[in-house]
Amino acid sequence: MNRTIAVCNQKGGVGKTTTAVNVSACLAIMGKRVLLIDLDPQASATVSSGADRTHCETTSYDVLVDGAAIQDALVATSVKGLDLVPAGLELAKAELRLPQLDEPDTAMRKACQAVREQYDAIFFDCPPSLGVLTSNALVAAETVVIPIQCEYLALEGLSALVQAIEMVRSGRNPDLEIAGIVLTMTDFRSNLAREVAEEVKRFFPGKVFETTIPRNIRVAESPSFGKPVCVYEPHSTGAMAYQLLAEEVAKKVLDKRGVEAVRVPSGAAEGPTP
Repeated sequence: MNRTIAVCNQKGGVGKTTTAVNVSACLAIMGKRVLLIDLDPQASATVSSGADRTHCETTSYDVLVDGAAIQDALVATSVKGLDLVPAGLELAKAELRLPQLDEPDTAMRKACQAVREQYDAIFFDCPPSLGVLTSNALVAAETVVIPIQCEYLALEGLSALVQAIEMVRSGRNPDLEIAGIVLTMTDFRSNLAREVAEEVKRFFPGKVFETTIPRNIRVAESPSFGKPVCVYEPHSTGAMAYQLLAEEVAKKVLDKRGVEAVRVPSGAAEGPTP
């Protein structure tokens, strides 16, 4: 079953791109056909996947703003089964150009229709904001994966994100679901980390992925080599954690073996109490 998944958090530095890249790569290694679409003007997913953003002729900007066929933007990565729609610095201009279109937040959903049947999963790596690029991902997606770092300010950001998801559900995409929340860069020796994790689990009972992603130097190093950590250092703690997370995503989101993705809980727009 094809699933379109937005990896989203408007707060930067929470492991969003790292999660999008590594879950996509792990799923491809598991035999899934996966497409990763970079919607962040920083193009971190593009660089982390080994693509040269300065030599990509067609990018997500061309697809969104100029109506280029998404097939023309596809770039094969070093991971068999994982394709990429790269981003470039020009994507920053999309926040100005897209509002000039008749339906600025549906451009990506329309573009993806042409390739949906080619992939088992399509991931959107969203920018650290709740602007029109993120809204395009949320309108195009069926589910949302939310990476959260276990720190105080992450809770405040979660509230704003849930409100944005609820707005999209009430308008363009009523079937949008939260697939789950991923706790990233965890170090449970810290009391604060444990407290934040418990607060998130209390507010989203049963909706936090069992797998947590620890702080790991190999995860931090891998983007500079243009490789997902599961390729760069497959036996590292970080790589094994992302492998487990990918297996959870496959079971709960892609295969849907008796475990339904979750909708935004009632009252979630108010957010958890930090």
